[in-house]
Amino acid sequence: MSTSSLRNAYGQTLVELGHENQNVVALEADLGKSTMSCLFEKEFPERFFEMGIAEADMASTAAGLALAGKIPFIHSFAVFTSGRAYDQLRQTIGIAGLKVRVCGSSAGLSDFSDGSTHQSVEDIALMRAIPGMTVVVPADAAQTAAAVRAIANVDGPAYIRICRNNLEDLTDPSEPFVIGKPVIMRDGSDIAVYACGATLAMALKAADMLKDKISVRVINVATLKPIDEAALIAAAGPCRGIVTAEEHSVIGGLGSAVSQAFALECKPIGFVGIEDKYGTSAHTYEELLAYYGITAEHIAEKVEAIYKRV
Repeated sequence: MSTSSLRNAYGQTLVELGHENQNVVALEADLGKSTMSCLFEKEFPERFFEMGIAEADMASTAAGLALAGKIPFIHSFAVFTSGRAYDQLRQTIGIAGLKVRVCGSSAGLSDFSDGSTHQSVEDIALMRAIPGMTVVVPADAAQTAAAVRAIANVDGPAYIRICRNNLEDLTDPSEPFVIGKPVIMRDGSDIAVYACGATLAMALKAADMLKDKISVRVINVATLKPIDEAALIAAAGPCRGIVTAEEHSVIGGLGSAVSQAFALECKPIGFVGIEDKYGTSAHTYEELLAYYGITAEHIAEKVEAIYKRV
């Protein structure tokens, strides 16, 4: 299976949007070579604003640009765009419903070497809690490109969560990104696994591992807010149990969103994610995922545990 960079796909698509709409501008917090906003800077230096290591100021400046009719995209590591600038995202951008697009790059555990201070395990929860905030978590490079285009057109603020590492190419590049719509990636009739971002490939592998004994349906939930709850429930089809898999805390992320949707459905739900812990440093991304129990094997184990209950 081939892999591609979500960061490159993001940066290239942002440049395309810049050519299509002169109101698109980019703001950066001194991490342009990591977030790939540097591609926009190279193409449109007059529409690029280097704010330094000052995410709060960046968000406030973006609010002013939005009020002036611009479409600002702001960039930093996910832990900083969601955490350092939270007050500005809520008070200045969120309450006013401004069209600011927030890129949380190097999300989850993907900045594996820098430890807990640089790893975002709670950013989805923070962004989902802001009223009116759209939250998307693409699973590969093609979906990243489509998602960037989709959030460019939404009313109000939007947050996109980007993995630092290359991920497997899983989605159809010609498929448009429909905000709120879950997509069935693999059919199955026993257990439905809802995954987002980096865990989608793991969920598909887990389904393969179990194919001789459990029929696993895999659903890509690339929009964490807003969620079409009716479509989310319908995507499970005949499955009698649910598993969610995410590279995020099990509190406030995909697991919380799915369990809320299924609250009246009386189906057992199991959660794969980070268990109320901070991140830590490691030699590789894969080492960290294994340490926190976010692998195809862990998803398969959770599927088996839920299957025994249905």
